[in-house]
Amino acid sequence: MTALDGITTKTSSNAEKAREKAIMLESTKIHTPSQMSRVFDIAKDTVLFLLLSCYYILESLFWTLMPNAIRPMKNLKGDVVVVTGAGGGVGRHLSIKLARLGAKVVAWDINKEALQKTCSALTDEGYEVASYIVDLADRNSVYSTAEKVKKEVGKVDMLINNAGTVFGETLLELSDAAIETTYKVNILSHYWTVKAFLPEMIKTGKGHIVTVGSVAGLLGTYRCTDYSATKFATVGFHESLFTELRAHGHNTIYATLVCPYYINTGMFDGVTPRLMPMLEPDYVAETMIDSIRKNEVNCVMPGSVRYLLPLKCLLPAKMCWDLMHRVMKGPQSMMDLKKKQNVA
Repeated sequence: MTALDGITTKTSSNAEKAREKAIMLESTKIHTPSQMSRVFDIAKDTVLFLLLSCYYILESLFWTLMPNAIRPMKNLKGDVVVVTGAGGGVGRHLSIKLARLGAKVVAWDINKEALQKTCSALTDEGYEVASYIVDLADRNSVYSTAEKVKKEVGKVDMLINNAGTVFGETLLELSDAAIETTYKVNILSHYWTVKAFLPEMIKTGKGHIVTVGSVAGLLGTYRCTDYSATKFATVGFHESLFTELRAHGHNTIYATLVCPYYINTGMFDGVTPRLMPMLEPDYVAETMIDSIRKNEVNCVMPGSVRYLLPLKCLLPAKMCWDLMHRVMKGPQSMMDLKKKQNVA
């Protein structure tokens, strides 16, 4: 064999290896669908979506028009329900109404006196209640109390993140500590409570997460740069959580987002809305519980507000401001809001 023959053989061998490698790579390559196939898939899914949309709209109209008296409602008897901010306002009304429906109420609040009043209201009617003093701004306090609840009361079936705080200052008047407190109570605590109770809900295939946001979390509000921002965050948190639950097939874990207008609880003392009066806490609690028992995804109060909100995206910015400032007088109505004690 000549040197030339050796080189030829070696070159042939290398070429053969290269061909084998190319064949191997071709067999493992992910073949992307053709452009025509992609268009067909999109068209098919769009047609299916339109057909299902007709059904969803008719279903929604059917349930909306059906009176609560004859509509199937979720039975809450025996369910363990944690209510944050249960010491007063909507939280107290929720606790009482849930107990009347047979739920085992677990009341959380940072205010010991207020919490005792809620417990007294329940025990006076003959209901048992478990109460815990919790600082929602303290993550460790939330986690440790959640563990106590699981040991002392049992698995939590429903979590109502109702607690909230507002300082009522403009941005430049707010202390840094006040901003941090608002974020810790109004949104970060939702992460800690949900992380504490959701795993067992998923394990048993039964649960309900209720997030109390606000109309101020759908529309920016004067003297609420801290409050509005946290309520916008609760909306985003809740909607993202909802998508995670559905995407992973946890269809029996329900999630309800509640966005009420101003509520007459003392939180917005001094505010004088122009077009509609403040909502009463008893009405808000009753509407919330109806929505929960229907497993509704969204609950905006009053219902008329949901038709006004899209205008902020559809109308010119100057027109939106004029509507807010001249017609609704939103900023003016907030100017007499009684300031809360600022945190140093």
